[in-house]
Amino acid sequence: MKTEFTSKRAPIYADVPDEKWNNWRWQLSHRLNSVEEIEKVLTLTDSERKALSAQGLFRVDITPYYISLINPNDPNDPIRKQVIPTDLEMVPFTAMMEDSLAEDKHSPVPGLVHRYPDRVLMLVTTQCATYCRYCTRSRIVGDPTATFSQTEFEMQIEYLKRTPQVRDVLLSGGDPLVLAPKILEKILKALSEIPHIEVIRIGSRVPVFLPMRVTEELTDMLQKYHPLWINIHVNHPNEISAELADATDKLSKAGIPLGNQSVLMAGVNDCVHTQRALVQKLVQIRVRPYYLYQCDLVEGAGHFRTPVAKGIEIIEGLRGHTSGYAVPQYIIDAPGGGGKIPLQPNYLLSYSDHKVVVRNYEGYVTTYEEPTEYTPHDPKTCAYCQNKRPEPGQSGITGLLDGDKMFIKPEGFDTLHERGGIQHRLKDDAKWQPLGIGSGDPDDNS
Repeated sequence: MKTEFTSKRAPIYADVPDEKWNNWRWQLSHRLNSVEEIEKVLTLTDSERKALSAQGLFRVDITPYYISLINPNDPNDPIRKQVIPTDLEMVPFTAMMEDSLAEDKHSPVPGLVHRYPDRVLMLVTTQCATYCRYCTRSRIVGDPTATFSQTEFEMQIEYLKRTPQVRDVLLSGGDPLVLAPKILEKILKALSEIPHIEVIRIGSRVPVFLPMRVTEELTDMLQKYHPLWINIHVNHPNEISAELADATDKLSKAGIPLGNQSVLMAGVNDCVHTQRALVQKLVQIRVRPYYLYQCDLVEGAGHFRTPVAKGIEIIEGLRGHTSGYAVPQYIIDAPGGGGKIPLQPNYLLSYSDHKVVVRNYEGYVTTYEEPTEYTPHDPKTCAYCQNKRPEPGQSGITGLLDGDKMFIKPEGFDTLHERGGIQHRLKDDAKWQPLGIGSGDPDDNS
């Protein structure tokens, strides 16, 4: 049965006129961030009150719309956990990092992250409509002093102009959709005028936190810059309201393909039944599940982390049990800047030179007979092979498969394994001794 999505409004907002409630600027200007304001809607726990009163904690701001989605009588409400801090944020954990994805290391100019050969991440603001407690970029997001200047924007555009291998730009931050409409359009226009940029993407949680921001004025502007894609960020089925459904409907009608990125979090959505409900509701509002992220190793997010096995279990419980296009990729965004690594259950059990043994979601095991004769395409006559784009230093595994390389060596590999070379260099040193116990006797093999 098709889900009927509903609207909610906390009792303290019952008398707010609809024209104000549905105005995104009113929502932003009435965000809640203090113990006194939030306690008008929720009864805070001691842990929450302690965190909200702490100094130096990641910024808190919650739109009236979004806090209204929380069940005020449930301290374990999955929406509440995402935006109300607890004192668990102050507990350090093993492998905790400030910049867990090493974005700063891959930033050729301020606000631009060039991790992959043909695409870049462009950070256009540090501000959000509401702040997630597990934010990967909490080191800069929410800090009003860390905004990007006009000079930095010009540096970003200039870098893109002189880097022709970039064909895809993802706008993020912060949240690009909280920008003033004229500023957002200025960015989109500048990108669209660079000939080699083929696709622009926006990553935004505004439709979830502030769906009234998706106005006809906004969609009319966005559709001028196709091909434009938007990924939203819904973590739990309780976040899918009538307002969000209306916002995604407007974006879809403007010709914008929509995807969803979720973060796997303990006590929020680490349940296959919750995840199945989430992805099925998403496809009802024309949003395709895209990524399910393992929680990053960012400061303050230790209590949200789950074992990787939980993510594999969830994918196992989705594949075959719901539509294939409703199953996201389960991703670890590699700590240290390795990029996104997909993980999935093992459906390939064995293979030989003539047969592959595979299983399905039910445990049904079958074989696929390999062809006895196979004539592959000829790279010498393939126009795409002849015109492949160079990816300096980043060909990776495909460089081996293409035949350009025979091996990939870690940094310092040659130096480490030049045993003879090292010995000869050491021999020239006054401190050199042959290998052995140290007697200097070459016959001493004890």
